[in-house]
Parts: sequence; structure tokens; C-alpha cells
Amino acid sequence: MKDDKPTSFDIAYRAGVSQSTVSRALRNSPLVNEETRLKVQQIARELNYKVDKNASSLRSQQTKTIALLLCEHHGTGNSLINPFFLSMLGSITRASANRGFDLLVSFQQFSEDWHADYEDANRADGIIFLGYGDYETFVKKLTYLTEVGAHFITWGPVLEGQPGVSIGCDNFNSAYYAAKHLLELGRKNIAFLGDVSEHSPEFADRYHGFCKALQEAGIAVDPKLQVAAETSEAEGYKATMSLLQRRVPFDAVFGASDLIAIGAMTALEEAGLHVPQDVALMGFDDIPMAAYTHPPLTTVQQDTQLAGELLVENLLKLVSGERPESLLLPANLVVRGSCGAKPYKK
Repeated sequence: MKDDKPTSFDIAYRAGVSQSTVSRALRNSPLVNEETRLKVQQIARELNYKVDKNASSLRSQQTKTIALLLCEHHGTGNSLINPFFLSMLGSITRASANRGFDLLVSFQQFSEDWHADYEDANRADGIIFLGYGDYETFVKKLTYLTEVGAHFITWGPVLEGQPGVSIGCDNFNSAYYAAKHLLELGRKNIAFLGDVSEHSPEFADRYHGFCKALQEAGIAVDPKLQVAAETSEAEGYKATMSLLQRRVPFDAVFGASDLIAIGAMTALEEAGLHVPQDVALMGFDDIPMAAYTHPPLTTVQQDTQLAGELLVENLLKLVSGERPESLLLPANLVVRGSCGAKPYKK
């Protein structure tokens, strides 16, 4: 016999809204405007809709699933995913499995309501964010997630007043020591490639650490030696060509990411400059490709294994009602052939 009991999907269809909006409206959520809320409730009465208490109870239980959302910008090439996140993905997957959780991985650059897509739809108990694209836009969504009580944690910048809990690299000090390494090699005219605006706070922190090292060495920071670039080889190549066209002398390049530095390596080679004899080259991230460039790339290595463990551990603390602190993790300098020197020690 057919079950003709109305469902929330029937209400959603008649009201012209999503099922998650129906769920919120029936709970009198302030996130649904009054007009929509009254409309949904009126349709529910007309259909004689009754909330299924058993289903509601089931929805309140844990899914034992974590959503991992990759949020990137268009600057990272055709895949739109920074290779750095692949090692993060592996460590997060292992950390989740060790705690009995499945991992739901999605590329969610264009979503407007992550909470409704995952937690509210009972697809995941919490969300881990890797990457953010334009930070100014991203932080507005984080503010909304905080307001609706979502469980989420981000890998990225750790800033004062930032919504939610974040874990990230100590970009300032890591770049500071990397720049000191270049200075101790005798390089004095060091270019920095990367967007240092408020849209890219991690790159900005790396630039500020870089500037501190120069200033301590008595070297004035030359704005002509800084070129904006997003995270891709194409962007690094383009930024280096722009730098060369400025005809400002430089003997080293600090790429704000490995992809930028690898693109710079290609541009320098095309210009007839040799790495590291003419130009020392530094990257940041230590993606797998960095060890196999010619020459191999000197870079800052982030601890992706520890990062993955802490992201999962602290997200599950949030789910259980605890409030963990945001964290900055140290990074290590990995010296290879692109600087032409022995490993630098702090």
C-alpha cells in the first residue's frame, strides 16, 4: 500500500525553497526570513504535515563522517587544486580513519551555504576547510557558519578576531629564517613573488617575515622587487617576466609558494640566467615536485602529517562541545640545489 504521508520535500516543492530551508522554517529558525517561514508553515498545515520524531532523533545522531572542503581560486591551474593539499588530504584521511570516521571530500568553491549542504543535511558532523581563494570573501562565510553554530575548522591564516578555530603555518617566522638563509649566502637584492594584499594573508605574513630579515641586515625593502602572483606555475612565470622587464638588479627570488618558484625557474632559464649561479631560488610548501626540479628547489617544509592530525582532533573536540584554541605550527627549511649551499641552521 502506498504511503501518501506528506514529506518536507513536498513542502519544499510547493514553497519553491530547499528542503533545508523547510527544516529551518519549521523550527522557527531566525535564519529564514519571516515571509518564507510563514509560507512554509502554512503549506505544512495545509498538507497536514507532522514532524517524524524518530527521523528527527536519527538526524541528531553523529554521521561518523567529516566533510573536507577544498576552496581554491582560479589561479592554481586547470585542476584548481594546489598540490600542497594532496599531502594534507592523505594525512587527514588517515587521521579520520584512525578515529573511526569516514571522509567526504568535495570541491566547494561556489557553494553559498556550506552548513546546509553538510551538517544541516546530516551528511557530516563537521567541516574541515583547506584553502580559501579570496580571504575577504571566505571570512564572511566563516562568520555566517559561526552564527549558525556549525562545527568547522580551517587550515590557513590565524588572525586576531577571525571567526572559528584555525590551524596554520607560522608563515612569518618561517619566511624570516628562509630569507636569512638567502642573506647569509651573500644575496642582497632579493625579489619576492606573491600577492601580499589582504586577500592573501598567508602570503602577506611570508612577505612581512621576509622584510624583517632584510631590515635586520640593513637592506632597504625595494617595492620594485615585489611582484604579485597567485599560486600557480603560470603566475610565477608571468611575475618573473614582469620582474625582468623592470630591469631592477636581483640575485635571488623568494616565491611565496613552490608553484610560483617553479614557474620563476622556467622564466629565469628562458632569460639565460642560471639557478643558483646567477639567481638563488627559494620556494614555500615543499610539494613533491620541488625535489625533482632542475636544480632541486630549496623550500620551506610544512608538517602536513601533524597538521592533518590536529585538524581532525580539534574538529572532533568542537563536535563534542569543547573549544580548542587556534594554533600556529612551525616549519622547516629544506635546502637543495636551487640555493647552492649547505643546510642553514637557526
